[in-house]
Amino acid sequence: MKFLKKTLLPLSVMSILIFTASCSTESADQQDMNTEMSIFKTLDLAAKNSNSTDADSKAPAPKKGEDPIAQIAIDNGGFTQLVDALKYVDEELNAGLVDLFLNGTDQYTVFAPTDEAFAKLYEALNISSIRELPADLVLNVLLYHVTDGRRASNSVVPKKNMRYIDTLLGESFSVDSNAKITAIGNTATIIAADISASNGIIHVIDTVLLPM
Repeated sequence: MKFLKKTLLPLSVMSILIFTASCSTESADQQDMNTEMSIFKTLDLAAKNSNSTDADSKAPAPKKGEDPIAQIAIDNGGFTQLVDALKYVDEELNAGLVDLFLNGTDQYTVFAPTDEAFAKLYEALNISSIRELPADLVLNVLLYHVTDGRRASNSVVPKKNMRYIDTLLGESFSVDSNAKITAIGNTATIIAADISASNGIIHVIDTVLLPM
């Protein structure tokens, strides 16, 4: 599919994104994480299907859920910015991401940033909407949050050392035994895991991953 091809971005645009995001403080991180966790305490799917990200967990991978990835994101209400980002690249680039995650039958694992994660990015960049960024840049960022197949937490979070996740962008990030993600441009933490969809699995993260 066309949208799976890596999009080349102007180096200056991506450099600004990384530099300004890296300058944001982490003083509100714990508050943001508490808020994000509270979102998933109200999500029945998470309660039923979530396994611990503890590397020693022997729990089996969750069975397929009833709803697709996009529907879960829409219904939850805590992913409005992620959904808007998907719509934005569809409108501007005809990427087909909403249809892929709403109606597609192929299996994907999505590392989904919450609205609070996007809010931190917007504050760092001094913008109010994802639509203020170039659409091709946003597409690259979105593809960096997705990998092929159903990957439950027991195949994402290692018992020790690091595990590398190859993404649809063609770039990878690593995950350590504490569920910390080290991306090319920043870090994030998995704060809820194994939310099972009909077409994949969602792991919730507290920061938007930057691929450069």
